[in-house]
Amino acid sequence: MKVIKPRLLAIDEVHNLLSGTARQQRRSLNLLKFLANELRLPIVGLGTEDALFAVPSDAQISSRFEPLHLPRWQADEAFRQLLGALETTLPLRKPSNLVRKTLVNQIHTQTGGITGNVVRLLGRAAIHAILTGEEAIDDAMLAAARYPPRLRRSAPEPPPA
Repeated sequence: MKVIKPRLLAIDEVHNLLSGTARQQRRSLNLLKFLANELRLPIVGLGTEDALFAVPSDAQISSRFEPLHLPRWQADEAFRQLLGALETTLPLRKPSNLVRKTLVNQIHTQTGGITGNVVRLLGRAAIHAILTGEEAIDDAMLAAARYPPRLRRSAPEPPPA
Protein backbone atom coordinates (compact mmCIF):
# COMPACT_ATOMS: atom_id res chain seq x y z
CA MET A 1 0.00 0.00 0.00
CA LYS A 2 2.90 2.38 0.70
CA VAL A 3 4.24 1.74 -2.80
CA ILE A 4 0.87 2.12 -4.52
CA LYS A 5 -0.01 5.21 -2.46
CA PRO A 6 -3.79 5.02 -2.71
CA ARG A 7 -5.72 8.18 -1.93
CA LEU A 8 -8.65 6.32 -0.39
CA LEU A 9 -9.33 2.88 1.03
CA ALA A 10 -12.87 1.55 0.59
CA ILE A 11 -13.85 -1.46 2.68
CA ASP A 12 -17.04 -3.20 1.63
CA GLU A 13 -19.22 -5.46 3.78
CA VAL A 14 -18.20 -3.78 7.05
CA HIS A 15 -21.30 -5.28 8.65
CA ASN A 16 -19.55 -8.67 8.44
CA LEU A 17 -17.32 -7.55 11.31
CA LEU A 18 -20.22 -8.57 13.53
CA SER A 19 -19.97 -12.20 12.44
CA GLY A 20 -16.65 -12.69 14.23
CA THR A 21 -15.97 -13.19 17.89
CA ALA A 22 -15.45 -10.13 20.09
CA ARG A 23 -11.70 -10.71 19.85
CA GLN A 24 -11.81 -10.96 16.05
CA GLN A 25 -13.89 -7.80 15.88
CA ARG A 26 -11.35 -5.92 18.02
CA ARG A 27 -8.49 -7.16 15.85
CA SER A 28 -10.25 -6.03 12.69
CA LEU A 29 -11.01 -2.61 14.14
CA ASN A 30 -7.41 -2.27 15.31
CA LEU A 31 -6.27 -3.09 11.78
CA LEU A 32 -8.46 -0.28 10.44
CA LYS A 33 -6.93 2.15 12.95
CA PHE A 34 -3.44 0.99 12.01
CA LEU A 35 -4.10 1.43 8.29
CA ALA A 36 -5.58 4.88 8.79
CA ASN A 37 -2.64 5.99 10.94
CA GLU A 38 0.14 4.28 8.99
CA LEU A 39 -1.04 5.16 5.50
CA ARG A 40 -2.59 8.51 6.39
CA LEU A 41 -5.50 8.06 4.06
CA PRO A 42 -9.25 8.26 4.46
CA ILE A 43 -11.12 5.01 4.90
CA VAL A 44 -14.68 4.55 3.67
CA GLY A 45 -16.64 1.67 5.17
CA LEU A 46 -19.56 0.30 3.18
CA GLY A 47 -22.25 -2.07 4.31
CA THR A 48 -25.77 -2.62 5.45
CA GLU A 49 -27.30 -0.82 8.40
CA ASP A 50 -25.69 -3.44 10.64
CA ALA A 51 -22.35 -1.77 9.89
CA LEU A 52 -23.53 1.01 12.19
CA PHE A 53 -23.39 -1.51 15.06
CA ALA A 54 -19.93 -2.83 14.18
CA VAL A 55 -18.05 0.47 14.23
CA PRO A 56 -19.33 2.16 17.44
CA SER A 57 -17.90 -0.62 19.58
CA ASP A 58 -14.55 1.21 19.37
CA ALA A 59 -14.59 4.93 20.30
CA GLN A 60 -11.46 5.75 18.28
CA ILE A 61 -12.89 4.11 15.18
CA SER A 62 -16.38 5.55 15.52
CA SER A 63 -14.92 9.07 15.76
CA ARG A 64 -13.32 8.51 12.32
CA PHE A 65 -16.51 7.46 10.56
CA GLU A 66 -19.58 9.52 9.90
CA PRO A 67 -22.58 7.41 8.93
CA LEU A 68 -24.23 8.31 5.66
CA HIS A 69 -27.39 6.53 4.61
CA LEU A 70 -27.78 6.05 0.88
CA PRO A 71 -31.42 6.07 -0.15
CA ARG A 72 -32.80 3.63 -2.68
CA TRP A 73 -32.68 4.70 -6.29
CA GLN A 74 -35.80 6.20 -7.80
CA ALA A 75 -36.73 5.41 -11.41
CA ASP A 76 -35.43 8.80 -12.53
CA GLU A 77 -32.66 10.33 -14.64
CA ALA A 78 -29.97 9.48 -12.07
CA PHE A 79 -31.04 5.82 -12.16
CA ARG A 80 -30.97 5.90 -15.96
CA GLN A 81 -27.39 7.23 -15.78
CA LEU A 82 -26.45 4.41 -13.42
CA LEU A 83 -27.93 1.84 -15.81
CA GLY A 84 -26.15 3.45 -18.75
CA ALA A 85 -22.84 3.29 -16.89
CA LEU A 86 -23.40 -0.32 -15.85
CA GLU A 87 -24.28 -1.30 -19.41
CA THR A 88 -20.82 -0.23 -20.57
CA THR A 89 -19.29 -2.81 -18.21
CA LEU A 90 -21.34 -5.76 -19.45
CA PRO A 91 -19.54 -8.22 -21.75
CA LEU A 92 -22.29 -8.25 -24.36
CA ARG A 93 -21.76 -7.98 -28.12
CA LYS A 94 -24.95 -5.99 -28.77
CA PRO A 95 -26.24 -2.84 -27.07
CA SER A 96 -29.06 -3.37 -24.62
CA ASN A 97 -30.14 0.26 -24.29
CA LEU A 98 -30.93 -0.19 -20.61
CA VAL A 99 -31.91 3.47 -20.39
CA ARG A 100 -35.16 2.81 -22.27
CA LYS A 101 -38.10 3.73 -20.05
CA THR A 102 -39.60 0.23 -20.11
CA LEU A 103 -36.32 -1.38 -19.05
CA VAL A 104 -35.64 1.30 -16.45
CA ASN A 105 -39.03 0.67 -14.87
CA GLN A 106 -38.67 -3.12 -15.05
CA ILE A 107 -35.19 -3.08 -13.51
CA HIS A 108 -36.30 -0.68 -10.79
CA THR A 109 -39.36 -2.78 -9.97
CA GLN A 110 -37.36 -6.02 -9.82
CA THR A 111 -34.57 -4.59 -7.66
CA GLY A 112 -36.40 -2.17 -5.39
CA GLY A 113 -33.84 0.48 -6.32
CA ILE A 114 -31.06 -1.22 -4.33
CA THR A 115 -27.69 -0.92 -6.06
CA GLY A 116 -26.47 -4.42 -5.19
CA ASN A 117 -29.71 -5.93 -6.48
CA VAL A 118 -29.36 -3.96 -9.74
CA VAL A 119 -25.82 -5.20 -10.28
CA ARG A 120 -26.78 -8.82 -9.52
CA LEU A 121 -29.84 -8.69 -11.77
CA LEU A 122 -27.89 -7.24 -14.69
CA GLY A 123 -25.12 -9.79 -14.18
CA ARG A 124 -27.59 -12.69 -14.27
CA ALA A 125 -29.37 -11.17 -17.27
CA ALA A 126 -26.06 -10.74 -19.12
CA ILE A 127 -25.14 -14.37 -18.45
CA HIS A 128 -28.53 -15.47 -19.73
CA ALA A 129 -28.15 -13.27 -22.81
CA ILE A 130 -24.77 -14.81 -23.56
CA LEU A 131 -25.94 -18.40 -22.99
CA THR A 132 -28.95 -17.92 -25.26
CA GLY A 133 -26.88 -16.20 -27.94
CA GLU A 134 -28.98 -13.02 -27.75
CA GLU A 135 -25.99 -10.96 -26.57
CA ALA A 136 -28.24 -8.13 -25.30
CA ILE A 137 -30.51 -7.62 -22.32
CA ASP A 138 -34.20 -7.14 -23.05
CA ASP A 139 -37.48 -7.72 -21.18
CA ALA A 140 -37.21 -11.48 -21.59
CA MET A 141 -33.63 -11.59 -20.28
CA LEU A 142 -34.64 -9.55 -17.22
CA ALA A 143 -37.59 -11.84 -16.58
CA ALA A 144 -35.37 -14.92 -16.89
CA ALA A 145 -32.80 -13.37 -14.55
CA ARG A 146 -35.32 -12.34 -11.92
CA TYR A 147 -34.46 -15.26 -9.69
CA PRO A 148 -31.17 -17.09 -9.84
CA PRO A 149 -31.44 -20.47 -11.51
CA ARG A 150 -31.77 -23.35 -9.12
CA LEU A 151 -29.84 -26.54 -9.44
CA ARG A 152 -32.28 -29.23 -10.28
CA ARG A 153 -31.74 -32.74 -9.21
CA SER A 154 -32.99 -35.25 -11.67
CA ALA A 155 -35.41 -37.82 -10.40
CA PRO A 156 -33.82 -41.16 -9.65
CA GLU A 157 -34.13 -43.77 -12.31
CA PRO A 158 -36.89 -46.29 -11.56
CA PRO A 159 -35.61 -49.77 -10.80
CA PRO A 160 -35.65 -52.19 -13.74
CA ALA A 161 -38.87 -54.21 -13.99
